[in-house]
Amino acid sequence: MTTPSIARHPSPPRTATAHPHASDARLAGRAGLTVGALSVLLVALYFIYSGPPPEWNVLTRSLLTLVIVAVLTVFGVALARLLPTDDTGRRSVAGQLSIASLLTYVVVILFATSLEAGTPLAYPDKSMDPTTDGPLAAAMALAHGPIAHIWIAMFFLGLVAAVRRSAAPRILPAWTRRGTVVVAVINLLAVPSLYFGMDAATFYAVNGWGADALVGLITLMWVGFIGLGILRARTRS
Repeated sequence: MTTPSIARHPSPPRTATAHPHASDARLAGRAGLTVGALSVLLVALYFIYSGPPPEWNVLTRSLLTLVIVAVLTVFGVALARLLPTDDTGRRSVAGQLSIASLLTYVVVILFATSLEAGTPLAYPDKSMDPTTDGPLAAAMALAHGPIAHIWIAMFFLGLVAAVRRSAAPRILPAWTRRGTVVVAVINLLAVPSLYFGMDAATFYAVNGWGADALVGLITLMWVGFIGLGILRARTRS
């Protein structure tokens, strides 16, 4: 006696989901909000002393920067999973450029933070402002300034281009996309600051309170608004 064979029916092909994965959207949104919130505390540490800050201040803000950059890396990885893909599963050039630029920005900030923390570690008994004093101040000027501005601008503009050119459901609301372009332009306007010296009290100096600190605060806070936009787009989808 033979038993009839049981034919295996092929499983239906998987189709791309109509909306970004909810867990990825939640992770990206919450990570972005965390970056924005911590950035306010970070910038406050830079301004609580009018003169050279004590060692604890420099080391604390350096440690806080490491935490922010770590969360920013999580944000970038989760965001990459949300970016739309084509029929072959590949992301657009703009989308890939956006994530690559963000991760490059992360590396630049880590390098600059290492230099900044090096001053009080090397000269613990001297009251020095690592952003203006010591042999490492000039070395971090371009890293905190024009280099960071250009690469974060590429992240913002690439993100907007990747989302706008896709027919997939939007992962960012329109107000977030418009604001992202504005913040990218602000960063690009700060790039020529390298021609205006290193007087931190000057608004447009390469390490000045405007072209460096204020633009940096706006940038990281806007990452928080991008996170908020991702969360709001997810709840509306």
